[in-house]
Amino acid sequence: MWLFNSSVGRKFVMALTGAFLIVFVTFHCLMNAVAIVWPAAYNSICEFLGANWYALIGSLVIAVFVVLHIVYASILTIQNQKARGKQAYAVSKRPATVEWSSKNMYVLGVVVLAFLAVHLIQFWAKMQLQEVRGVDTEFPPAAGTLFLQLAFEQPWTLIVYAIGFIALWFHLNHGFWSMFQSVGWDNSVWMPRLKNCLLYTSPSPRDISGS
Repeated sequence: MWLFNSSVGRKFVMALTGAFLIVFVTFHCLMNAVAIVWPAAYNSICEFLGANWYALIGSLVIAVFVVLHIVYASILTIQNQKARGKQAYAVSKRPATVEWSSKNMYVLGVVVLAFLAVHLIQFWAKMQLQEVRGVDTEFPPAAGTLFLQLAFEQPWTLIVYAIGFIALWFHLNHGFWSMFQSVGWDNSVWMPRLKNCLLYTSPSPRDISGS
């Protein structure tokens, strides 16, 4: 099957899984931001996304996409290193801000993976996992704001999350732009329009005319 056997297919899978994970990370950040402005609502969200069947299915789907993304990233990185040295994830047309990350995409991915492991240990393992296991804990699994307080009372947590967020930003930033090349949308018409849209500026007449 071309999705698994060809280089183009593998890049398409990377783009698909990456797009899904970008959407999930965005939703996850917005959901956790609720804890800042409305703690009670955040606890309600945690209860809603506990050990319910839909939350468990969602967690399984996310895990599958993460694993696929890691596996295909490893395969493509090895292929790219053999073909072009260390210029993995090279994108022909990209903003200058992603130049550095394009050369360190896999390393950034490893940092993000380590950050994910810490995040899962501090929250998922103490909340949804314990609820699934039916284990009585000191604090109820749905008390999301309490787990946030306990985690961020530790100075090292702030350092880890700062490093993790920086690595995640660079990884997603480059992944977002390279995704458009993988699906064939990296051209002289739509890419300038998208970049202008993200920069809150209007496209130039040349971009609009497509000339």
